Amino acid sequence: MTPDTHHQRHVAVLGAGAWGTSLAIAASLRAPTVLWARDAALIAQCQSTHQNSRYLPGIDLPASLGFTSDFFAAIEHASQGDKPGLLILGVPLAGLRQTCVTLASALGQLKRPLAGIVWTCKGLEADSGLLPSEIVSQALASCPELAVGVLSGPSFALEVAQGLPVALTIASENETLRQATIAALHGGNVRVYASQDVIGVEVGGALKNVIAIACGIGDGLGLGTNARAALITRGLAEMSRFGEALGAQTATFSGLTGLGDLVLSATGDLSRNRQVGLAIGQGKTLEQVLSLGLTAEGARCAQAVHKRALALGIDLPITRAVCEVLFEHVPPQIAVSQLLSRDAKTE
Repeated sequence: MTPDTHHQRHVAVLGAGAWGTSLAIAASLRAPTVLWARDAALIAQCQSTHQNSRYLPGIDLPASLGFTSDFFAAIEHASQGDKPGLLILGVPLAGLRQTCVTLASALGQLKRPLAGIVWTCKGLEADSGLLPSEIVSQALASCPELAVGVLSGPSFALEVAQGLPVALTIASENETLRQATIAALHGGNVRVYASQDVIGVEVGGALKNVIAIACGIGDGLGLGTNARAALITRGLAEMSRFGEALGAQTATFSGLTGLGDLVLSATGDLSRNRQVGLAIGQGKTLEQVLSLGLTAEGARCAQAVHKRALALGIDLPITRAVCEVLFEHVPPQIAVSQLLSRDAKTE
C-alpha cells in the first residue's frame, strides 16, 4: 500500500533510531512521511540503500519514505498538507528537551500550523525527575497553542518494522491531535487507541522498564515463573500507586500502556531492560553489563522514580530493590530476600 499523493496530512518523524524508523515506515504507508536525523551520514545511507542498517539491519524501507538531515525541512514538510500535519518525536528521553527547544524556534517560521506533536520516549529525566510531558511543557512554554501528546504501548521496534501486528495508545487532551495521530498510523497491522490520560500513559512507560529489570534479575537467579508473575503483579501495583499520586487515572494501568507494556517488557526476549536484569541476576555488575553494549532505560529511570516516590511519600519496594542492586552493590539474592521478608499485607 502506498500513500495517496493528495493525502491531506503530512507526517515528519524526528529521530531515526529503531523506533523512530519503525514509526516512519508505518506512517509512510498512509501519508507523505519524512524521517529526520541529525546524523547526515545515517540519512545518506538510508537514502542510498533504503535500509537503516545501524538500527534496523535487514529491514527494507518503503520507497515512499523521504529522508532529511535538515531539521527545518522536516518540520516544514509536516506543514505542507491540506490538513495540519503531525510531528512524531522519536528521539530518546535524553534528547527530548533540546529537540523541543530547537522546535520552539522553528515553529514560528512555519506558514501553516501543525496538528501538534507526539513523543514516544519513556522514563523520567535523570536530573529533574520530570516526566516527558513536564519536560515538553517547560521547553515549549513559548508555544502554548501547540497541541501535544504521547504515543506509547507494548511495541518492539523490530516487530513493527517487520509489519507484525501492534496496538498503541495516543494520549492527549486535544481531540484533534488524537484523531490526527490515528489517521497517520492506524490501519493494516497497526491499531491506535485514544486516551486523555497523558500522565498515566507516561508513568506506565517509565515503571514497566524498572519492573522488567526486576523480572530479568529474578529469571537470572532462577526463581521461576511463579516469582515472575508475582513481580509483574506487584510491579503493576507500584505503577498504579505512583501514577495515582501524580494524578493519573487508575483504569489506564490495566490497559495497553500499563499492563500490556509491562508484560511485554518483563517477558519478551527483545526487551533490553529484561536482558540487563538477566545479566545482573547471573552475576554481572551494571558496569559490566553496560560495557557489553546493553542499554536499558529502566536503569536510569529507577533512580529518578525512587527519588520522586520518596518526595511523594510513596512506598515502591520493587523499585527500591532494583536501585539497591544496580547502584548500591546489594547482591540480588539479598535484595530478593528483603522483598520476601516484608510483612504480609492485604492486596
